[in-house]
Amino acid sequence: MMLKQTLASKAMLSRVLASLVAALAAVSVSAAPYQGIDDIIKASAPADWRTPDPENLLYLELPAGRVIIEMAPAFAPNHVANVRALAREKYFDGLFIYRVQDNYVVQWGDPDEKNPRPIVHAKPTLPAEFSRPAAGLAFDVLPEKDVYAPEVGFSGGFPAARDGEKGSAWLAHCYGMVGAGRDNDAGSGGGTELYAVIGHAPRHLDRNVTLFGRVLQGIELLSSLPRGPAPMGFYEDTRLRLPIRAVRMAADVPPAQRTGIEVMRTGTATFDHIIESRRNRRDDWTKVPAGHIELCNVPLPVRLTP
Repeated sequence: MMLKQTLASKAMLSRVLASLVAALAAVSVSAAPYQGIDDIIKASAPADWRTPDPENLLYLELPAGRVIIEMAPAFAPNHVANVRALAREKYFDGLFIYRVQDNYVVQWGDPDEKNPRPIVHAKPTLPAEFSRPAAGLAFDVLPEKDVYAPEVGFSGGFPAARDGEKGSAWLAHCYGMVGAGRDNDAGSGGGTELYAVIGHAPRHLDRNVTLFGRVLQGIELLSSLPRGPAPMGFYEDTRLRLPIRAVRMAADVPPAQRTGIEVMRTGTATFDHIIESRRNRRDDWTKVPAGHIELCNVPLPVRLTP
């Protein structure tokens, strides 16, 4: 009980401090010429960026190009390890994107329930990893209140939520987030069926599905696909299914064939400036700045490198 009270007190203090920081930032920024996100990125320093670990980068190779997914082992270590194993046994190669539901998700894997593809080394199912203990987890709090969680912010570069009273934290279903599909049983997923959010953030799914990563590059290759005509966006006509050329870990791809990519660090003054520029736009077009921002409306900058 004492631990829960301590975590709750820390959560309240974090929110108060975040509000003060945001207020001070708004005052200092409002006195300076307005900078849009592109301007802030151009003025950023090398220390504002990080290079993702190739062991946590998944390459989804489609006919139209490469989708790059960064995985989050801090939140779903077992699912991340299992997806690595699936990629390394080439489980997904030649399977399909078989569901594209408008304003919701794209899903891929093996649509053949009668004769499913055998799994060699990975596990077919895993216990759910809907949330994790909040203790010891770095967490940069947004001062804004959230409908779905006591606190929201960013952890390790991923949009996340936290409940100080219960001592738990979890990833949030923002645009581009990637999760492991399941049936009714919470432990019926494991990574053989994956999905990416391509619509308005379905936050009602938080803590009901295991999220384990987000798309860094190539989300347009998923979000622009034709919507499935069947209920829930499924392609019942097999001719509509999009074949997957390959799924590989970046660490297993020769360096010359990897995509150079950097992700902006969260929890920095530059990232705070990004948030404030979106919270209170002061460009010529904007007439009424919002004054607030939702977790999933915060841009998470990514850039390609030579």
